[in-house]
Amino acid sequence: MAAAFMTSGRLGFLVRVAPVVLWLMLVGAAQAETLRLVAFGDSLTAGFRLSPGDAFPARLQAALRERGHDVVVSNAGVSGNTATSGLERLERAVPRGTDGVILELGANDALRGLDLALTERALDTIITRLKARGIPVLLAGMWAPSRKGLIYMSDFHALYPRLARKHGIPLYPFFLSGVAGNPSLNLPDRMHPNAAGVEVIVARILPTVENWLAGIRTAEAARPGGG
Repeated sequence: MAAAFMTSGRLGFLVRVAPVVLWLMLVGAAQAETLRLVAFGDSLTAGFRLSPGDAFPARLQAALRERGHDVVVSNAGVSGNTATSGLERLERAVPRGTDGVILELGANDALRGLDLALTERALDTIITRLKARGIPVLLAGMWAPSRKGLIYMSDFHALYPRLARKHGIPLYPFFLSGVAGNPSLNLPDRMHPNAAGVEVIVARILPTVENWLAGIRTAEAARPGGG
């Protein structure tokens, strides 16, 4: 009787802990895989007049790896892109096997004073298509310059939170936070960050990116056959 009770107790313990052990194995396996990210944007992503190693994707990849994240961040930034021109090259810029996209577009739309309905429609379509492919998106917001007028500025600023809410995706409110308007962190054109400015962008966006990556890892581990 005692032996049978002990055997039954061991079986009960194994039944209780088996799901936990399996979960930890799946999470560990998912974390062992390299995440392939794409930074998809305009000149702010591309690294206008910077060496490739000083551009946002390269510096973000370095910062994430320093913090223990196994990631590769591809640079899919093209100078001069609007949201609409970004949409036109989406399929080429984001290859199969991409695990996540940091979407940074709209600055040129604001500078040119483009119809915001077109900007929002293009960004909405980009996000929709990426989600349909099962690719998580982190949306990086942008602000319109004050010379465009208060109404345009207000409407433009509201565009990004509205899209983030609609699609249930994380939002980093302003990509140039801490850099915009600071001459020491920008090139002489006062619109594009210099290498020091990129470092500030990376440092500020890093917590948001890490939270986003944690969600990607968790989702991968929970997927049937994940890891």
